[in-house]
Amino acid sequence: MAIPRTRPGNYPALFSYGFRPFFLLGALYGGGAILFWLPLFYGRLATLSAFAPVDWHVHEMLFGYLAAIVTGFLLTAIPNWTGRLPLQGLPLLVLVMLWLVGRVAVFFSAVMDWRLVMLGDCAFLLAVAAAAGREIVAGRNWRNLKVLVPVSILLGANVAFHAEVHFDGVSDVSRRLGIGAAIVLIMIIGGRIIPSFTRNWLVRENPGRLPAPFDRFDVAVIAVSAVAIAAWVFFPVRPASGVLVIAAAVSNLLRLARWAGDRTWRDPLVLILHLAFVFVPLGFLLNGLTALFPGTVPQAAGLHAFGVGAIGCMTLAVMTRATLGHTGRKLRAGTGTCVLYAMVIVATGLRIAVTFLTDGETLLILSAVSWAAAFLGYAALFGRMLVRPRMTIR
Repeated sequence: MAIPRTRPGNYPALFSYGFRPFFLLGALYGGGAILFWLPLFYGRLATLSAFAPVDWHVHEMLFGYLAAIVTGFLLTAIPNWTGRLPLQGLPLLVLVMLWLVGRVAVFFSAVMDWRLVMLGDCAFLLAVAAAAGREIVAGRNWRNLKVLVPVSILLGANVAFHAEVHFDGVSDVSRRLGIGAAIVLIMIIGGRIIPSFTRNWLVRENPGRLPAPFDRFDVAVIAVSAVAIAAWVFFPVRPASGVLVIAAAVSNLLRLARWAGDRTWRDPLVLILHLAFVFVPLGFLLNGLTALFPGTVPQAAGLHAFGVGAIGCMTLAVMTRATLGHTGRKLRAGTGTCVLYAMVIVATGLRIAVTFLTDGETLLILSAVSWAAAFLGYAALFGRMLVRPRMTIR
């Protein structure tokens, strides 16, 4: 992980690098929003949002929490890809304010024009895509322009979400489109960082079999998976979609097996990346079974394998590792960090299990508490690192 280069400036350390404000705010919001949503779902709280409780929950996890973490990652990774200085200071603060405006607009959307709400909410991802594209092009880092595709689809999904809720009263295609964009991003970025970090650790700590290098097989898996996701987004319960999605499950499982994750048990920072990616083929499998065998596997099972499992686990894994590395700490997961990983995995297992039960209120509460413990716990354990200057290596 490259040592970050920053311009000296008269601003707090929090605004010296993209991961700092967005990981902190994303974690606080991701954990807090879930604790707020449970009583909202059971009718004990209310918002001034035009979105139904489930739609508010889905939207804020995708375009609130996830958008913040993706932004933090991109604004941190792009300077490493391009060799350019990172976005910091006032421009970074502007992005943070746009994100906050979106959260407020959605929360009070019932008392505002829906088009104004959509503009206020979607301006953030539009600005992120523009800033990321500008830096990649300026750095002539053409091969990484592909990461803008899922980010742009995520933006399009947000626009569609607002339109669907306004005209149909509930989101449908747009929620799957947003999740699908996130899964494609995980397959692209995860397919780069998981074997890379695994190789680095194995060469140093556990010589032997190494992850397979990126090759045509990886390209084929991503292509098959992208087609399967498109079929799932627009035709989620068609048998043909089910076949494609099952094929994506098998191919992603084979791809994961090539990365030597079974040899990383001694390093939780590496192992969690492999465990997080397991939920990609699992999500494909559950969604495929839903399409092929209607009534046997609830649609919510695959949605939450993707959403809580793949997205939740992978973002937490990236957040913890990037925070340690970019603040000058050793890449070592302490007991507290391992507990965070356990909590998000428990949250995933419980949330998937709830979808198969007729009365799963207790498990749903336990899942929500576990999720909140993972992300609020991250803010508690890593927040001090995020708001203080990078440690000097002596």
